[in-house]
Amino acid sequence: MRPENQSSVSEFLLLGLPIRPGQQGVFFTLFLGMYLTTVLGNLLIILLIRLDSRLHTPMYFFLSHLAFTDVCFSSVTVPKMLMNIHTKYKSIPYAGCISQMYFFIFFTDLDSFLITSMAYDRYVAICHPLHYTTIMKEELCALLVAVSWILSCASSLSHTLLLTKLSFCAANTIPHFYCDLAALLKLSCSDIFLNELVMFTIGVVVITLPFLCILVSYGYIGATILRVPSTKGICKALSTCGSHLSVVFLYYGAIFGQYLFPTISNFIDKDIIVALMYTVVTPMLNPFIYSLRNRDMKEAVWKLFSKVRFFSQ
Repeated sequence: MRPENQSSVSEFLLLGLPIRPGQQGVFFTLFLGMYLTTVLGNLLIILLIRLDSRLHTPMYFFLSHLAFTDVCFSSVTVPKMLMNIHTKYKSIPYAGCISQMYFFIFFTDLDSFLITSMAYDRYVAICHPLHYTTIMKEELCALLVAVSWILSCASSLSHTLLLTKLSFCAANTIPHFYCDLAALLKLSCSDIFLNELVMFTIGVVVITLPFLCILVSYGYIGATILRVPSTKGICKALSTCGSHLSVVFLYYGAIFGQYLFPTISNFIDKDIIVALMYTVVTPMLNPFIYSLRNRDMKEAVWKLFSKVRFFSQ
């Protein structure tokens, strides 16, 4: 994967989190607990949607894919971060670093596209409720997910192929807990103009444009809600969008400044905190957001627990 004539660097050194030696045990336990909560919570979401026939709807179809993406997204960075904290072995092979960067970008973009698809689903459900079943057919949902995977793969692959063309002469220290694309570009001794241009262009396509689509969708949703005469109808409409809006704010609130404008921030600690927000915290919170704010999910949880309790007696 690494052409020998292009780079003399065989591995990179991840500096990781700015943790004092005496605090490593506490942070290891904290992030391990958060990671296990992320994995178990999102797998529970997938299981509930799979088992409960009432959840076989477009919204939960997208949610199951988002839950799977969150598990993979968190698994790309957190296990390596935990190993670095526990063993103090901070190096990562060149191929491993490139692979981590590829999957990190892939699942970041996939999250963005899936959240956008869910916004479109909410738009159709509220603005065109009578035509919802005819518009949001199974074929369209599958197509939206497939396009999301294809575009995410193309995005991450373009970054990866361009990165493998660069040379890394001597510097190999990454001031982060994972192989961040912007940090890798700063270490290269090659011309990175094309890489930065592609990073900005693709960032606009996979982050900004989906966000604008979400804003437009909720603009129409807001206009529709304001035309609803009853308070009960407004509350019902807001309840169907509340969970998704919370996820949108968590995801895009942290990611905008980090990747669209990577050069305006020179505060590494701040960058790490922001990265922790959308790689560790957001994937962990998503199952709670959808479970606690959604009546169907609550009922599915109690139904599953009742079955487990019945068979365990």
